[in-house]
This record gives sequence, C-alpha cells and structure tokens, in this order.
Amino acid sequence: MKKKLILFKVLIASACLYIACKSPEEPPKPIVITPAPEVVNYTFDTTPIWQDEFDYTGEPDQKKWGYDLGGGGWGNNEKQTYTSDRKNSRVEDGKLIVQARFEEDRYTSARLVTKKKGDFTYGKITVRAKIPGGLGTWPAIWMLATDQNYGKNYWPDNGEIDIMEHVGFDPNIVHANIHTLAYNHSIGTNKGNRVSVGTAMTEFHDYTCEWKPNEVKLLIDDKQLFIFSKEEYADFEKWPFNKPFHLLLNIAVGGNWGGQKGIDPMIFPKQMEVDYVRVFALKKI
Repeated sequence: MKKKLILFKVLIASACLYIACKSPEEPPKPIVITPAPEVVNYTFDTTPIWQDEFDYTGEPDQKKWGYDLGGGGWGNNEKQTYTSDRKNSRVEDGKLIVQARFEEDRYTSARLVTKKKGDFTYGKITVRAKIPGGLGTWPAIWMLATDQNYGKNYWPDNGEIDIMEHVGFDPNIVHANIHTLAYNHSIGTNKGNRVSVGTAMTEFHDYTCEWKPNEVKLLIDDKQLFIFSKEEYADFEKWPFNKPFHLLLNIAVGGNWGGQKGIDPMIFPKQMEVDYVRVFALKKI
C-alpha cells in the first residue's frame, strides 16, 4: 500500500511538472490592415504671399532684393562684372530694368536676388518679363537653394531650378531646366526642355514655376514646358527640392553657353524688363 501511495505521488508530481514546463499557447496575432497611402491634391492661393509690382521709381526695394556682386566668371567663364549701380538695375515706368552694358572695355550687369528676403519652400512663382537678344547675352530667371546643407558642394548638390534661360545666339528659344547632383549639365544628365517663343524679345510673357512636394512644373503663359517628378525613394542627389530656395534675375554676358558664338559689343546696352514678380503659397485641397 505504501509503495502504491509513493507511486501515485510521483505520477502527480510528474504531471504537475509537465504542465508547468509546457509552453503556453501563443495568442493569435491580430490582423493588421495597412491603410492606403493618402492621396494629397494641391492648389495655390490666389493672393500672393510675396510680390513686387514695381510701382515705384529708383532703387529696387531693399526689403525684397539684394545683389550678387563681382566678376571672376561665375563658374561659367562669363565676362560681366555684377554691380549694384543704377546703370545696371533700376525701377522706372513700372518696370524693373536689369541692364548689361559695355563701357570702358568691360561688361557690367546686375544679378538681383531675394536670398534671406524672399525664401520659399513650394509654391507658385511667376515672373512677367520681356527678355533681350543679341550675340553674347544670357538672361535668366531662376532659383537656387538658400542654404548649403546637402552634399559636399553648394552646386549642384543643393539644386537649381531654371524657370527661363535664353542665349542670344539662338534667338527666341526659351529653355527651362533643373539641376541636381544626379542630373546636371556638367555630366550630361540635366533634365529640361525648350520651346520657340517668337515674341520673347518683343513682348512680355509669364514665366512660372509650380513647385510641389512631388514635382516641379515650369510653364510659359500657363502652358506647360517641362515637368520634373520626384522618383520614389529619391534622396537629395535626385531631389533636393524640399527646402527653401530664392529667386535670381540676371543677364550674363558670354560664358561657356552664352558665349559659344562670341559676343558682339556693338549691341549693348541690352536689358531685361520685369513687369512683376508674384509668389503664391501651396495649399492642400
């Protein structure tokens, strides 16, 4: 009888040990439903958040415009020296005048910038302008990053948006381009387009950049000239356009592109006239 009792206790202990050691069943995993990505549509405000209508006379508004100054080729072997002299930039008759000149055997011009006075991330930027022609002229309406915080070099690592470029040896052909570290003209990969605008040098046209988180669209008189879309998982090398940029208005003389067929000094002075600059904020629909 005593042996049976001991055997019974051993069996009970073994059963308890088995139960204690057995891993509990894992609870069923919850079913996770991943929502579809949010589809975001954008539009632009109808009231400008920044503008210059040039309804005054004299010096360009110091609260809105600064200057890049000097010569040295500007990375493109350009011949002009940029100044803040009223001969090269002024407001008169409701227009901003950016004028390139040839005097005393040197070329002078102006390069106006909104850096630290008008810096924007996304939005619609419209510049209404009449551009000059003539061999050696290179007017531009464009944008650069305000700060250098991508890559090792300011350009092209931090990006460039060329809303309008025109070279005098190819009259009335308007160019629109973007430049990044991965896509730029120095390595033959820049992205852009061009179009013939027969009245570019005789009439005013609207040159526009519509900049959204996933695309940069460049237009002339509301007609699309070029669109650059952000690639999926693109890093700054392909898409640096997610931070503040500022606007530049200038006329270069000569250079690697503008001076390909020489410069005719007899055509100067030459000027770009700007009727207005308007910037509209981006908003979600």
